[in-house]
Amino acid sequence: MIKKCSYFIVTASAIALITMAFKGVETTLVTNHYYKISEPLAYNVSTQESTLSDINEKLNNADFSIETKNTFIDFKEALAVKESDGDYKTVNSYGYMGKYQFGKGTLKYIGLKNTQDFLNNPALQEKAFVAYVQKNKWILRKEIQKYAGKTIRGILITESGILAAAHLGGAGSVQDFLRSNGNVSFVDGYGTDIKTYLKAFANYDLTTIKAEKNPKIA
Repeated sequence: MIKKCSYFIVTASAIALITMAFKGVETTLVTNHYYKISEPLAYNVSTQESTLSDINEKLNNADFSIETKNTFIDFKEALAVKESDGDYKTVNSYGYMGKYQFGKGTLKYIGLKNTQDFLNNPALQEKAFVAYVQKNKWILRKEIQKYAGKTIRGILITESGILAAAHLGGAGSVQDFLRSNGNVSFVDGYGTDIKTYLKAFANYDLTTIKAEKNPKIA
């Protein structure tokens, strides 16, 4: 009887030890499995979400606007595109020449007589343009002071618009337009009205160009 009891006790103990051993292995395996898979995945997802959040915040707060200064250089290049597509060598059907389409009379007006030299000299054309703007700014100084900021025929009048219109039709045509409250408007040989230039070139800063009664071209 005692031997049987001892046998059962030993057997039960052995079974208990084996069962505990298997549970230990199972617990260890499950724990390692969870640690190796779940924790790194949770970490990666958290990091990715944080990065996307930061990027979205930066994009939402970013300023994508492009600053436009509209300087005199911008003004003259835009006008050149309108006049000749920026071609120094071009001569139109009315005999107007170069990048800014000067006529012979206008060239004489600013002291240039050799039209061929003018046409073949880009640097001279650039100087002639500056001189012409300076002269028109002098002639139209009173009109600029009086009308800039006002609206005529739905057009906001500005200094740059006035000077662009003067390049198209001369200072006198601009004076006629302004003084007649827009009732008199010059149109060139191709049908371009000075109102077009008053509108298209209204937002340029030409304060760097000084008015000159008799500008000199070096």
